[in-house]
Amino acid sequence: MTTVQEMLARGAPIDEIAAWLDQASAQARVDAVFALDRAGQRALFERAGTGTPFTLDHFVPSDVADVRAVHHSGKNTLPLPAKHRFFEKRFARPPGERDRLFGYNQSPSKKLVGPGYFVAVYTRGNPTWEQRGPIVVDYFQVPDGQVPADWPAVIPNSQGLQRFVYKGTRDFMRRVSAHVSIGAAYKGEKALGHFFVLVRQDS
Repeated sequence: MTTVQEMLARGAPIDEIAAWLDQASAQARVDAVFALDRAGQRALFERAGTGTPFTLDHFVPSDVADVRAVHHSGKNTLPLPAKHRFFEKRFARPPGERDRLFGYNQSPSKKLVGPGYFVAVYTRGNPTWEQRGPIVVDYFQVPDGQVPADWPAVIPNSQGLQRFVYKGTRDFMRRVSAHVSIGAAYKGEKALGHFFVLVRQDS
């Protein structure tokens, strides 16, 4: 059976990879991208840079009501115990807005390092950022409006132990397929060399 890793290795274009992921079942899609190691995620991020830019609707589809959470299953390449490499990014659209999303990280380490709140916005207007991806998950910002009622309390990323994880961080996002995206982590303007894949869970 063909895998995403094999497609990357033979130089398959991002459109071919996207088509394979789009026709796969929800579980097969998750299994395929979660099987990628750090080198594989790096290759996928680079390949995704040649694809079609996307909009915030990828993370919260336009037909989803405001302040309703959409979950994206994730796996990162951080040098952590296996269970701590799996997480969810949860996104919601602020009431009446279309140019930003609120979100946080649901992870096994949330009780220790906090929720890691962020605001996702477009990178347009910043040429350096635009080269990294059309959307940035920005931990310099936290929600300043309504979030889903069952989300944890909004706290700044300078508070508690989460300052060592989230403070000063931005993740630049690229589209892989209809459900899959990939991000590269930066501390300030410095690339950290770590990546993560996200797979949207459709309700």
